[in-house]
Parts: sequence; structure tokens; C-alpha cells
Amino acid sequence: MSEEIRVVAIAEAKPGQEDAVAAAIRACIGPTRREAGCRFYVAHTDLDRPSHFVFVERWANRAALEAHANSPHFLAMAASFRDLLRAPLQILTLQELR
Repeated sequence: MSEEIRVVAIAEAKPGQEDAVAAAIRACIGPTRREAGCRFYVAHTDLDRPSHFVFVERWANRAALEAHANSPHFLAMAASFRDLLRAPLQILTLQELR
């Protein structure tokens, strides 16, 4: 069984904070994609609910994801989210069903 894991994370901006959330996410994308264990990292906006942002990610293993969660760029994004999101970031850590 592969150690690779996938993540789907959902952030919901407070009303009027969509641009600030998008800016915080954009600042995190480049550094995250350069992380050794990152295999795929794409952030999306929901066309029907523009306050919702969805991350789709693939990581080499859980250790790579944990390293990401402790990286300066992720911690900066998470800190900014405290004042910008309606609720904490929702994170699903997934393994492919075979």
C-alpha cells in the first residue's frame, strides 16, 4: 500500500474577506509546491459559493504533510485565517480506497 496521502481542505471566508483569504492562500502556494514531499497542491474557489476555498493536495506521506503544517508559509496563512474565516479550516486527510 502506498504511503501517499491526499488532502481536501475547505476554508470559508467571513463576508467581505474573500480577497484577503485569496491573498493569504496565494502567498502559500509557491512555497508549498517547492516542499520536498508535495506532489500536488492546488487551491480553488467555489463558483457557486465564492466565500468557499478548496485545497486539493497530494503528499508523499503523513510526515511530509506534518512538515507542511509546521512550515513558516503555512503557519503564516493559518495565522491570518484566524481573523478571516467563519470557522476553523476543515481538513480531510485521505488515502485512496483500493
